[in-house]
Amino acid sequence: MDRRRFLQSSAAGVAWPAAAQLAGEKPKRVGLIGAGWYGKCDLYRLIQVAPVEVVSVCDVDRQMLSRAAESIAQRQKSGKTPRTFSDYRELLRQKDLDIVLIATPDHWHALPMIEAVQAGADVYVQKPISVDVVEGQSMVAAARKYGRVVQVGTQRRSTPHLIEARDRYLREGKLGKIGVVEICCYYHMRPRTNPPDTQPPPHLDWEMWTGPAPMRPYNELAHPGRWRSFMEYGNGIVGDMCIHMLDMVRWMLDLGWPKSVSSSGGILVDKDSKANTSDTQTATFDFGELKVIWQHRTWGAMPDPQYPWAATFYGEKATLKASVMSYDYVPLDKNAAPVHRDVTYELDQYPEDQTEERLEKHVAPAIRYHMKDFLANIATRGKPVADIEQGHISSASCILANLSMQVGRTLHWDPALHRVINDEEANRLLRRPYRAPWVHPEPTTV
Repeated sequence: MDRRRFLQSSAAGVAWPAAAQLAGEKPKRVGLIGAGWYGKCDLYRLIQVAPVEVVSVCDVDRQMLSRAAESIAQRQKSGKTPRTFSDYRELLRQKDLDIVLIATPDHWHALPMIEAVQAGADVYVQKPISVDVVEGQSMVAAARKYGRVVQVGTQRRSTPHLIEARDRYLREGKLGKIGVVEICCYYHMRPRTNPPDTQPPPHLDWEMWTGPAPMRPYNELAHPGRWRSFMEYGNGIVGDMCIHMLDMVRWMLDLGWPKSVSSSGGILVDKDSKANTSDTQTATFDFGELKVIWQHRTWGAMPDPQYPWAATFYGEKATLKASVMSYDYVPLDKNAAPVHRDVTYELDQYPEDQTEERLEKHVAPAIRYHMKDFLANIATRGKPVADIEQGHISSASCILANLSMQVGRTLHWDPALHRVINDEEANRLLRRPYRAPWVHPEPTTV
C-alpha cells in the first residue's frame, strides 16, 4: 500500500464520514469559551471541516473577545458576528448550543466543561483536562451522566504520520518487545524574566480570570498567554508538554493507568525568574513490564535537536522516534532500511492556514482530523479517539508526577478506588482548594 492510500485508510477513513453525515443537516450551533490563541486555532479548524454556525463567544478580556468576534464573522460562511459574553455561565444559560469548545487556562477547564454537558452540549476541551485529579474524575462522571461526547485536545492521536508509525511499526510488532519509552521536552519555554506585579489592564476582569485559583497580584507573565509560568493555574511543563507525549505513547501502545509514578526535579538553574514551575524534572510512569520515562529541561543543549519534544520507543529489534514533526524507524538489522517520514501539511487544500496568525501549520491537519473524529462520534454517540476518560488518565498521571516530586516519594495508584495506595498525605493533594465562592466539583454530585 502506498503512503497516500495508507494515510487515507488510517486517518481520514475514520474521520471523513463526519462531513458526509453532516451534509444537508442544519449547521450545528457552536460556542467558544476562551477566545485566545488556541481557542481560535481549534475553532477555525472546526469551521474548515463542518457546516457549523458560531453563535456565542466568551472571554474575560474584552479586547480579546471583541477581536475574536470580528475574526469569527470573517471566517464563518454566514458572515454573522457571534454574541459575546464575559461570563461562561451566561453563555451556557442560553441552552442553545450543540457544541462547546473550551480553551481557557487549565484552572478553568473543569467547571465550564461540567456545566456545558449539563446544558446538553457536546464538548471539545483542551488538555490537560484538569489541574487536580478529582476535577478530572468529576468531568468523566459528568460526561457519562449526561450522555455527552467529549473530545480532549490531545491531537497526537489524530496526527497522520503518527497514525502511520503506530499502524506500520508498533502494531505489526516490528520493534519486538519494548521495555522502555523515553519522552522529553527540551524547549527553552519557561520565562526567564521577573517583571513587577501591576494593576490589571482595564479591559481584563482579573477576579473572574483567577476564578477558583489562588488570588495572585496581576502580572504580565500570567496574561495574555504565559500563565503556565505559575503552578496556581496549571501543572507546569509536565502538565503542558508531558501530557501530549505520555498520551501519545498510551494511545500507540494501548496502555491504561500506570501502576506507579515517581518524579524528582525542581528549579535547579534559573532561580531568578518569577516563574514558579520546575525548570528541570524527570518522571517515571511504571506500567509493569514497560517504563515510560519523562525528562524536561528549559536550559542547556538538546540531546537530539531533531527531536526536542518527542518519544523514543526502544525495542529489541528496532527503535522508533516520534514527534509532531516526523518519525524515524531505525531497525537493528543492518540489512533492513531505516524509514523517515515528515509531518503532513495541507496548505493547498486549506490556503487560509498560510496566513492565519500564530497558527502552528504542522498541527493544523491533526486538529482537523481530531475535529472530524469528534463530529463522527457526535453523529453516532460513540466515544471519540481522545475521549474524556483517556484525557483524564493522561492528565491525572502527569498531576501524580508533580505530586510525587512534591512529597518526595513514589506514588502507587489504585485506579478502581482513584486513590494513592497507603499514602494519605498524597491523597489529600488529589483535590486542590478552591477560592470562594467557587465550589470544587465532586464525581458524586455533578
